[in-house]
Amino acid sequence: MATTNTCHTTVESERLLRLAGVLTEFPVSRSTWWKGVKEGRYPAPVRESGMTFWKKSDLQALIKSLGST
Repeated sequence: MATTNTCHTTVESERLLRLAGVLTEFPVSRSTWWKGVKEGRYPAPVRESGMTFWKKSDLQALIKSLGST
């Protein structure tokens, strides 16, 4: 059975990604991602039902901001 990196769960109608989905769109290692989150360079996660997600719009904004530098 194939697994998916996105989740149909939404917070305020926002599309959410699990970490695997984030790393597919922003290819860094897990440890680099978590270090960036801790340092404030990467978006903070949201938690829902005991699970960790990132808003796709936050990730897109990060990618856009890095592309304009």
